[in-house]
Amino acid sequence: MYAGMRVAVVVPALNEAAHVRSVLQRMPPFVDQIFVVDDQSTDDTAVVAASCGDARVTVIRHPSRQGVGGAMVTGMRRALSEGADLIVKVDGDGQMDPEQIAALIEPLTRDGYDYAKGNRFLHGNALRQMPRPRLFGNFALTFLTKLASGYWHIFDPQNGFLAVRASALRGIDLDSVAHGFFFENDMLIRLNILNCRVKDVAIPALYGSEESSLRIRRVLVTFPTLLLRGLCMRIWEKYMLRDFSAIAVFWLVGIPLIVFGGTFGAWHWAQSWWTGHPASTGTVMLSVLPFLIGFELILQAIILEIRESPR
Repeated sequence: MYAGMRVAVVVPALNEAAHVRSVLQRMPPFVDQIFVVDDQSTDDTAVVAASCGDARVTVIRHPSRQGVGGAMVTGMRRALSEGADLIVKVDGDGQMDPEQIAALIEPLTRDGYDYAKGNRFLHGNALRQMPRPRLFGNFALTFLTKLASGYWHIFDPQNGFLAVRASALRGIDLDSVAHGFFFENDMLIRLNILNCRVKDVAIPALYGSEESSLRIRRVLVTFPTLLLRGLCMRIWEKYMLRDFSAIAVFWLVGIPLIVFGGTFGAWHWAQSWWTGHPASTGTVMLSVLPFLIGFELILQAIILEIRESPR
């Protein structure tokens, strides 16, 4: 136990036979239970985990591959059923140092935060060691995740080293949480709907011989659509269903105005370029005014969200 709370660690693992033993051997003594979720590995991940010699380890094998999010949902359900107060995610690839778990859960036990996550960008040396494709992908997705989740004080949203209070986790519909690599982003969106307090913790990542299955190109193609859907879900549930707010009005009016102004202006610009006849002043104003008003409304919504972000 840590500060009187039962701590459970969930280790999602896919073909990590070469690294999972080292991860399990470095688990701190205050961790009460460790659930290794083997997401239908084709190597000996489950066998290696089960033979590590630690009585705290329970291996759960998926009959079919469900992704890292699906593995986490399985592990979190089991941890909740076993009475855990704090649930920590530590990947089986060795990029997360289990010795840093105490630093990660400290904000939850000491300051009452609901959720804590690592932030590699707060460590200068670790940041220089991060592969450039991952670095670029993090920068590109950070702003979009801030926008979708409403947590504007959070950075490095793709960091999977996280801890959550069981009380906060019970408020989330785990059946609807993303089962793939979008798991961390989706969790932030759903936590914001519940007004949960989230804390960034300066924890460096460890990069060795492991290979990440996260492909930056695929992420940059799929994540923007998922984040847009998450933004719409959050606005609907938080600012309309649970408590109607001016933020919802600003978003609902601002987005159509921007779309109309941008589309109308682009269409008439193309016509002017094709025919050689410049658009009239009225046509230009009919495009510019809705776009500017929509932009101002969305900007105001973002400012209000920054002020109301649970800290």
